[in-house]
Amino acid sequence: MSHKRSGLLPGLVTGLIAALVCAAALGAAVLFQTRLPAAVTTFGNGHPLSLVSSLAIALIVVLAIGAVRPRSVILVPVAALYAGGAVAAGQIAGSSIMIGATLRTPPAERGPADLADITLDNFSAGLPYAPSLYRDPLSETWAAWLYIGVAALAALVLLTLRVTRVRRAQRALAAGEASAEEPEYRAPFEPAQAPTPKATADLFTPRKPANKD
Repeated sequence: MSHKRSGLLPGLVTGLIAALVCAAALGAAVLFQTRLPAAVTTFGNGHPLSLVSSLAIALIVVLAIGAVRPRSVILVPVAALYAGGAVAAGQIAGSSIMIGATLRTPPAERGPADLADITLDNFSAGLPYAPSLYRDPLSETWAAWLYIGVAALAALVLLTLRVTRVRRAQRALAAGEASAEEPEYRAPFEPAQAPTPKATADLFTPRKPANKD
């Protein structure tokens, strides 16, 4: 029956698609961050904006997986991996293109990033430098790890709640169907069908004369 499906495969596929979309969106945000208002990017040293982005990615991944009504607990750590990986992939992709465009453009010609900077050459040129976001000492890279951890933890908690709710609802539905299909109890010598009651004779109804033969 359909309500017994775990939703594992659809959840894996939809979660992966959502994670890829989120990674691309975050990479674009990193690349074009100079075009955002300075009040937004500099507020709290940019940490609130990045934390909100991490939470938004976790929510999108969980909504995508939760749309298939998942029952499998395997999807819970997978959702955390998808969300955290999307944050890391977006940071690396955006930083790689930004660094590559900076390295390949003369200083006098550098300006705000635009769509023309999104090229495979820029990505390849900046990719060796982008992982320094995570390779440097933790005292310098703690923010990047924090954003990944927030996304992963949020996805873990949200999908756990979703899976628990779906499993509880489906257990209740299965119990209701089982009770509805359970045959009615009947005593060993109780007939399957109650005998048809005979009509009680009325005082004014003439009685059939007894046979005298």
